[in-house]
Amino acid sequence: MILAVDTSLGTAVALIDADGARRAEAGAVDPLGHAEVIGDLLVGVLREAGDARVDVLREADDTDITHVVAGMGPGPFTGLRIGIAAARAFALGRGLPVIPVPSHFAAALTVLETETETETETETETETFAIVTDARRREVAITVFDGLDDDGIPVVVAGTVLVRAADADAHLDGIRRIDVSTLSATDLARVGARALAAERVLTGDEPLYMRHPDVTLPGAPKKVGT
Repeated sequence: MILAVDTSLGTAVALIDADGARRAEAGAVDPLGHAEVIGDLLVGVLREAGDARVDVLREADDTDITHVVAGMGPGPFTGLRIGIAAARAFALGRGLPVIPVPSHFAAALTVLETETETETETETETETFAIVTDARRREVAITVFDGLDDDGIPVVVAGTVLVRAADADAHLDGIRRIDVSTLSATDLARVGARALAAERVLTGDEPLYMRHPDVTLPGAPKKVGT
């Protein structure tokens, strides 16, 4: 199984099987309460999936977790760090590799697969679209996608940028926008699984923070003359 954790919006946790089927999923929409809920959500999905290290009364012949997917943002500094730290701590504790995945990829996959299921034979394939998430302070984070590549991973045609909310439509210049307020950890896990199968790295280990924290480390103390 593959475990996915994301705190770029609310808090989302999921487990999928090797074939991408959802095994368990849980989430909380509160964008500020990540630390309070993430532990319970992790325990809940692990227990639901029959993870033997959480519930020793269950068999675990086919429930071994092999990888952990961490949603890397865009997201707020504090909230995003909580999810990434939880994913890395879980992976470290079990000796598992971490797969970093940009969070907007999960939202794009949800859009693409949902629209593919509903389209008819006469319709054309999904047009270019933008995933838009609230960046607070009257700003939004935008990533533009266009379909899936041969590995089943959403294709980025314009990387993530931070834009004033009032200027978002002008920035997109007619590109269809899809505003996202929650994220599917199941689809995050699926993107990670597809990247793993294709031996691709979608992003580095550095989170995509929407902005740096307001608090900064103080400089060196000044010398006092005598």
